[in-house]
Amino acid sequence: MKTYKPTSPSRRSMTTLPYKKLLSGDKPTKSLLSSKKRQAGRNNAGRITTRHQGGGHKRRYRDVDFSYNKKNIPARIETIEYDPYRTAFISIALYADGERRYVLAPKDTKVGDTFIVGENAPIKVGNRMPIGKIPSGTFIYNIELKVGAGARLVRSAGNYAEIVAHDAGYAQVKLPSTEIRKVSDLCYASIGAVGNENSRLVNIGKAGRSRWLGIRPTVRGTAMNPVDHPHGGGEGKQGRGLRRAKSMWGKPTGKGQKTRTPKKYSNVFIVSRRKVGKKRS
Repeated sequence: MKTYKPTSPSRRSMTTLPYKKLLSGDKPTKSLLSSKKRQAGRNNAGRITTRHQGGGHKRRYRDVDFSYNKKNIPARIETIEYDPYRTAFISIALYADGERRYVLAPKDTKVGDTFIVGENAPIKVGNRMPIGKIPSGTFIYNIELKVGAGARLVRSAGNYAEIVAHDAGYAQVKLPSTEIRKVSDLCYASIGAVGNENSRLVNIGKAGRSRWLGIRPTVRGTAMNPVDHPHGGGEGKQGRGLRRAKSMWGKPTGKGQKTRTPKKYSNVFIVSRRKVGKKRS
């Protein structure tokens, strides 16, 4: 981590990643860039559906390939680049047929490394194959949930899942949330862990840097009026006055409470629900 001399209160605790050491220094590939409208947490009616979003630096969207549909064609890592839309680093993969695509950079990857996607790929970091062909105890990322639909799970910086067991056409996968979930043996996953594992250690340091990232301020419920939040009101600094914490809309939140939809379609695939609060390892 890169630290700074305490020339101001915000600089005293601010940390950043040493990008010059971690990245290859290449500029983004123009053919894989596009513009993306910033929604600022609003839906098609212009109403805020996700709070605390808005502003931020202008960005160009990198078209990252999560489908990995070029099978049995070896690819070489050409660059390691920063992506403003995600915590993980991305890389340009040059396939043997000449096509270039952006892919997530796995942990400890370097320029010049190779990978391949296919049913009979060797067990090697970066390679991608059906989960049924991967032995138990292996760390994986970029996991499909439906065959051919592309990677959906475990894509953030430093994350990895572990294959716990294989049974009756399904693999039991322990996710970063500690949930153990069944995934079809036919779904593809990549070997290894997502790179940039030090991303979670970054200390933003000041309010302005959050605004550059498009993060707007968060106000505590206890600091609001009763009309605005269930935790609001009271003379002076008060506790919430409720046994269980609630969101602004009265739904249970935090403190180890169950918030998952009771009749969610994917409940049948959950082997062991995630551990929350102090019990989480």
